Amino acid sequence: MCGIIGYIGQKDAREELLSGLYALEYRGYDSSGIALVAQGGLVTVRKKKGRISELEALLKSDTSVKRSGIGIGHTRWATHGAPNDANSHPHRGNVGLVTVVHNGIIENYVELRAECIARGEEFSSETDTEVLAHLIEFEFEKDRKDPLGALQRAIAKAQGSWGLCVLFEGYPQTIFAAKKDSPLLIGFGKGENYVASDITAFLSSTREYLPLCDGDCAVVSAENVEIYDAKGTLQNREHTIALWDKDSAQKGAYDCFMNKEIHEQPETVNKLLKGRTKDSLPDFSADGFDVSRLAKAETIHIVACGSAMHSALYGKHIIEELARIPVKVEVASEFRYENPIMKENDFAFVISQSGETADTLAALRLIKQRGIPNAAIVNVAASTIAREADGVLLIKAGPEIAVATTKAYTSQSLILALLAVAVAYKKGTISDKYAREFTHNITTFSDSISEMLESTKKLENIAKRLENQHSAFFIGRGRDYATIFEASLKLKEITYIHSEAYAAGELKHGTISLVTDDVNVIAFATDKDLFDKTLSNIKEVKARRGYVFLITGKDGEYLSHSCDETFVLPEVDDHLAPLLAVICCQYIAYLTSKGMGLDVDKPRNLAKSVTVE
Repeated sequence: MCGIIGYIGQKDAREELLSGLYALEYRGYDSSGIALVAQGGLVTVRKKKGRISELEALLKSDTSVKRSGIGIGHTRWATHGAPNDANSHPHRGNVGLVTVVHNGIIENYVELRAECIARGEEFSSETDTEVLAHLIEFEFEKDRKDPLGALQRAIAKAQGSWGLCVLFEGYPQTIFAAKKDSPLLIGFGKGENYVASDITAFLSSTREYLPLCDGDCAVVSAENVEIYDAKGTLQNREHTIALWDKDSAQKGAYDCFMNKEIHEQPETVNKLLKGRTKDSLPDFSADGFDVSRLAKAETIHIVACGSAMHSALYGKHIIEELARIPVKVEVASEFRYENPIMKENDFAFVISQSGETADTLAALRLIKQRGIPNAAIVNVAASTIAREADGVLLIKAGPEIAVATTKAYTSQSLILALLAVAVAYKKGTISDKYAREFTHNITTFSDSISEMLESTKKLENIAKRLENQHSAFFIGRGRDYATIFEASLKLKEITYIHSEAYAAGELKHGTISLVTDDVNVIAFATDKDLFDKTLSNIKEVKARRGYVFLITGKDGEYLSHSCDETFVLPEVDDHLAPLLAVICCQYIAYLTSKGMGLDVDKPRNLAKSVTVE
């Protein structure tokens, strides 16, 4: 979950690395560091606990750091070892011949470290990464004419995952790289090249890139890139041109990325739908996705983590309701340890914004081992999950920089809704008229989002109230129950307010004991068939003197008489109203976090792309 970058060219590497690290900071921000190769080949390492701004200040005050055209950098999300200067990357070998930055986890580092210590080597950190630096250096000392061979022999001893950038003494014009189960890309410029864990790190300089495959090692100079596969065979692969541009990864006029990304949702919804409807019906032919196979499935499995899993819960509800196919939503981190029951006629989706989520990737590989047809719902076309899945449905949301997802969740949910209509229509479980009406309603959903975001003044009241609270509960029924988990997560992850989501009818089975004077309960009531049942649960809360903030549609305004405050959503299709309510809560969470003076985009202990298990 760390961010790494390497640069080689004619520009000031220090500035290029800092720029790239700022772009990657959402992947981890416990500490950061860079290594620069000066004239004569001397490697200078500077690293610092805290945000990248602290590293930048250190570098500006340190006149001993000379201009260089080659270097590697790292921003950390701590796994092994506390966030401090010593555990920050880059790490060096025992005698300083090798310098390494690493994203991933070395699972057998304890045994490898013991071997190094037995040889008399000393360690300066608690990290698993420093073991790699020692291993590579040990192999390099055997033959200093073959740094690539040293790298390949060292990683052959390691177990786990890695995206690596390595500098070797005596090779001042070369960056070496290696990849296994952690994302790593080569960015191609004119007279310069980049290595990074994410395209955003070099997007301001080039859109031409190539993702490395598992087992690859790369030798990168300013004018040339050589890529060798796991067998050591030199590769010749086509480069890719990124669909994103540099402006899409900038905040623009917004105060933070989360606010920007919330307001980008009308645009991202339209991008998602472009080319996916024909004659007022869903059409996935441009994706190369055959809905017929899905319509024949005995069970549909959807495997994901975090917010992606919450979008799967919404997908389960709408697919089962419209297409009448059983859907099992599986938490990716548990999926492969449960020996899941999957049958030959089943179908599996995996969902991941980055396409690099480690647990989801492991689940996909198990699904493929079992021979189950599958498809990935991802945001990054060149990601590992996209490359390995049988089929791919891109959500086309563009870069999502804020750690708390907003537009990706909405897009993931909407593509599942569109699939539900397509499959139901194919099976004949919905009428032609209904299929066309719902498809039309999905295509106009962006207008409803825009309308809601223009009338958010009332949300400031609940946000202001939450700023001084320690707890909140979200309740809902039916479709609302499927979506309140994401609303609750948004609040807890960027405000640190304890927040839980419960089926409204389950309150009286224990949870209501926590409802006392002024405890905050946010109620979703968009499922018209369940209004009266939800009202009953609201009254139970009010009887215990809880504070109820209601989010409903115009048909549910009568419920407001039993609530403390109500936000009425714009008119929208019944199946889409819960998603609109979630967007409403995304904005509440943003306002609350901002009002509390917190870092909205970079909440504590979290990182954007979870590439470790």
